[in-house]
Amino acid sequence: MDVLDVAVAVPQQRPGLSDDDLRRRSMPPSTLTLLGLVRHMAEVERTWFRKVINGEDIPLVWSDDNDYQVAHDASKSSRSEAFAAWQNEVEHARRIVREAESLDVTGYQPRWSEQVSLRLVVHHLCHEYARHNGHADFLREGIDGVTGA
Repeated sequence: MDVLDVAVAVPQQRPGLSDDDLRRRSMPPSTLTLLGLVRHMAEVERTWFRKVINGEDIPLVWSDDNDYQVAHDASKSSRSEAFAAWQNEVEHARRIVREAESLDVTGYQPRWSEQVSLRLVVHHLCHEYARHNGHADFLREGIDGVTGA
């Protein structure tokens, strides 16, 4: 799990930004924000680990209607609210991985209409974090010019 833990650590490394900065759309017309990415990753962690692998019948973090796009709207969100939700989902996910018999454990992914292994989920999340950490770097640079934060 070391690789995924390293990828997960990156979103926490956004020092020097206010809640307003984290909500700022730095590359109009895109609505993407740093806080929206954190909220999105909370949904990703919840969906793949708790709903798919663990089979939990729970709503999304920010939508009772299973609308994944709600997470992207961080206009009324705060750093503390978004990061607390994300950290909570990361902790649940890591517990599920630790307690799994092996990475061959499977769960049903309804969007694909098939069983997927925990191995595939961990691999997918590594890609997801890599992609979004790259987005976060560009967003941060657009806000205050900082690179490599």
